[in-house]
Amino acid sequence: MFDPSPKPRVFALAPGVDFPAGLVQGLTERMQGQPPEAMARVQLFVNTQRMRRRITELLTRSGARFLPRIRLVTDLALEAALQGIPAAVPPLRRRLELTQLVARLLDAQPDLAPRSALFDLADSLAGLMDEMQGEGVPPEVIQHLDVSNHSAHWTRTQSFMQILAPFFGTDEAPDPEARQRRVVEALAQLWHTAPPADPVIVAGSTASRGTTLLFMQAVAALPQGALVLPGYDRDLPAAIWDSMADALTAEDHPQYRFRRLMDRLALTPDDIDDWTDLPPPSPARNRLVSLSLRPAPVTDQWLVEGARLDDLAEATSGMTLIEAESPRDEALAIALILREAAENGTVSALVTPDRNLTRQVTAALDHWGIVPDDSAGRPLALSAPGRLLRHITRVMGTRLTAEALLTVLKHPLVASDARRGEHLRLTRELELKLRKYGPPFPDAESLRHWASQHDDGPVWAEWVIDTLLGLESLGRATLVDHLAGHLTLAERLCRGPWGKGTGALWLHAAGQEAARVVGALQAEAAAGGILGLADYRDLFDAVISRGEVREDIPPPHPHLMIWGTLEARVQGAELVILGGLNDGIWPQLPPPDPWLNRKMRKDAGLLLPERRIGLSAHDYQQAICAPRVVLTRARRDAEAECVPSRWLNRLTNLLGGLPDKGGPAALAAMRARGAEWLRLADALERPVAEEPMAHRPAPRPPVAHRPRELALTRIATLIRDPYAVYARYILRLKKLDPLHRSPDARLRGTILHEILERFVKEREPETRAGARLRLLSIAEQVLGEKVPWPAARALWQARLDRAADFFLDHDSMAGGIPVSLEKKGSVRLEPHDFTLSGTPDRIDELPDGRLHIIDYKTGTPPTQKQQAQFDKQLLLAAAMAERGGFDRLGPREVARISYVGLGSKPKIEATEITPAITGKVWEDLHRLIARYMQRDTGYTARRAVFESRFPGDYDHLARFGEWDMTTQAKAEDVG
Repeated sequence: MFDPSPKPRVFALAPGVDFPAGLVQGLTERMQGQPPEAMARVQLFVNTQRMRRRITELLTRSGARFLPRIRLVTDLALEAALQGIPAAVPPLRRRLELTQLVARLLDAQPDLAPRSALFDLADSLAGLMDEMQGEGVPPEVIQHLDVSNHSAHWTRTQSFMQILAPFFGTDEAPDPEARQRRVVEALAQLWHTAPPADPVIVAGSTASRGTTLLFMQAVAALPQGALVLPGYDRDLPAAIWDSMADALTAEDHPQYRFRRLMDRLALTPDDIDDWTDLPPPSPARNRLVSLSLRPAPVTDQWLVEGARLDDLAEATSGMTLIEAESPRDEALAIALILREAAENGTVSALVTPDRNLTRQVTAALDHWGIVPDDSAGRPLALSAPGRLLRHITRVMGTRLTAEALLTVLKHPLVASDARRGEHLRLTRELELKLRKYGPPFPDAESLRHWASQHDDGPVWAEWVIDTLLGLESLGRATLVDHLAGHLTLAERLCRGPWGKGTGALWLHAAGQEAARVVGALQAEAAAGGILGLADYRDLFDAVISRGEVREDIPPPHPHLMIWGTLEARVQGAELVILGGLNDGIWPQLPPPDPWLNRKMRKDAGLLLPERRIGLSAHDYQQAICAPRVVLTRARRDAEAECVPSRWLNRLTNLLGGLPDKGGPAALAAMRARGAEWLRLADALERPVAEEPMAHRPAPRPPVAHRPRELALTRIATLIRDPYAVYARYILRLKKLDPLHRSPDARLRGTILHEILERFVKEREPETRAGARLRLLSIAEQVLGEKVPWPAARALWQARLDRAADFFLDHDSMAGGIPVSLEKKGSVRLEPHDFTLSGTPDRIDELPDGRLHIIDYKTGTPPTQKQQAQFDKQLLLAAAMAERGGFDRLGPREVARISYVGLGSKPKIEATEITPAITGKVWEDLHRLIARYMQRDTGYTARRAVFESRFPGDYDHLARFGEWDMTTQAKAEDVG
């Protein structure tokens, strides 16, 4: 295939060329005139399975033929077997072994890292070990680094290097990277003495890893060996190649890896030959992009070389720049471009590392029934089996809360084997009970009591009790036992109380992937040692997050693809959209390195963090040179203004700095083409007709359906927010109690009333000190029974302790005797067919026979003005008492009403009652009820709320926000 050459054979294809297509073209051209079977003797090494499939597809497109032996650079199993090199240890097993070693180190030195980072540290340490083995760096090099001028943090790396030392230099069960390097070294030595006679080609690799670079050196030294480089920039001057000798300043350049390869092979840029004469789609654009990507120290050359770019209009004619205001606008514009491409039959691809953007674009395309061919899957941890398995780890070893119980029971896979509908019915009934009545921590007794009132409830409740209760007793155990108990629990949940199998847990694509990942963990669990539940939870989350589900979807559109940057290297498209061109996405930020800083990596001979940026820059350079390209970014995301990608910034700055060559005009044309797509996206979002905003509601239901009874506390609501009365008592919509119960103001008020009621009921002759002690003792007992939050118990106990003297002073100063505690009363309003009811906290009989009505508040009591206009609860209670509303007391004169505030600043708001006061409040009530007994009176939303900034229970129903407090109410008949 190749003529003899004194130098290694290195070929290349330019950026923008469809690399697999160019590779196949050059290969077939070189095999012309040779017998068909000669192709079968060619060994072709590529770097991904996708490229192997694409090359095979291109070779077979013209019909049946012999194919070369296409292999992966990492697939040297045959050579390893011939050299007697043992199989590699599974990566998961090595990470579990490292987890045990790191755990022991953290036990000895707890200040090194938090315990929750156990598996992450082991995983990161395994990644460092893989890199060291791939680059041929032994632990001794790290241990001998001079860290005297560095912070103490880096000296801790020495401690962790001692963990890695035993895994280096062993002949048994090497790590994958160590095994790969040993295979390559042995193969290079074998080829040096007995080189293969048939062609060996490495294509598509940039030699970014040390082991791959070593393998490419060995292939290039063969008599019939060759390398084919992708995206080689021939527009770089020799001086620029010479300036990239230092990795610290040049590692982030897209061509740096080729410079390092040439150094290893003793080649110059002129020694790199063309693999084929296939030209790039736009040589002018290649020159422009190459100049924009010059290393940062030499960007001053823009002034000189930019003047030589005479064809900027041609270079940018196939380029569009979209700078959207938000990610949503960006996604809509991209979706419109892909839709037009689908209509025209143009092979198009969206290339981006931003999965949020791809999801938004896919959702926008779904409006037109278009399904793109997305190369990425969905994280297993976010699938149904993954979520259930993670939920279960959260309930293991902890006291079961109502929220956690219902989270598990409502999962779509639970009880999926039989009678799923019955399970959902019982779960719903249990949820309503737990929301309204609790308890916040369900136990066997409460579940059995509830189940006895429902059909099929006892069997279902026993299944819940046997499966999910008692898990708080779990503690430290081996990884094998943790995993076995975890999976048994998951299968019992999916089986349900009436099933016999494992439900849908392991079915479909997500279940099969979960079974694969869990099975791999089971196979290596013996290496995990003993773990606490928190450590097991973190380990399991880390393992399952590595899984990826490729679910079955409707047949995708044959011409629309969504690729990551890796897929874009091996595919070809006529139209390429580079999405999300903001820093942090293109390029992605290098992950933090807890082990070595940048200089230590350089001194040790390891890869620099800029390597990732350089690889991403190379992907960008290849993709932007496609026949047609669209560059997109959003100026802002949900949090802040975004910074343009450094490469896009360089390109726009270069064009803007060449006015004599038409650069600003070319850039303006790119933006104008992008603005047209943004205009279309905006038109797509804008409704054809302007939708009117909602008005402030004031519904007028028929009088027959209006409430005939209200409690004392609801009269204030009827005055301040009549719409809330309409929603609650006419529509019968009740606010759903929160599932995650919290120590809120409502519960605090309930607890306070129970404490004071018990204190007054159990009153005995006692001293002041004894009364205080008894009050606090009752408080401690009630709080212990009803408040399961230790912090809230302590806080409320302390507040009552501060308010105890104030309460006791008030309790005895009027000389009254309690005659009614939390007793309900009612009175009819004639002739309105309406009943007013209420339950005052406390009614005392004074020495003169009159009554004193008391209401306890945990906050600030209402002022006199507020009572006169809105908060009429005790004034109405006084009017009720004078009219015999409380049966046990009969009609009695009321002397006083008192609001007793027992908050942080105790206060009493007392009012002396006269017949004139109660007469007026009773007349006002009659007028209020009479008005709402007329059809033309509407229940206005938020009529006179105390504080407009606080939301009401029914504001969403009234569509508050589409109108404000200054909007005039619009009364409408309903019902």
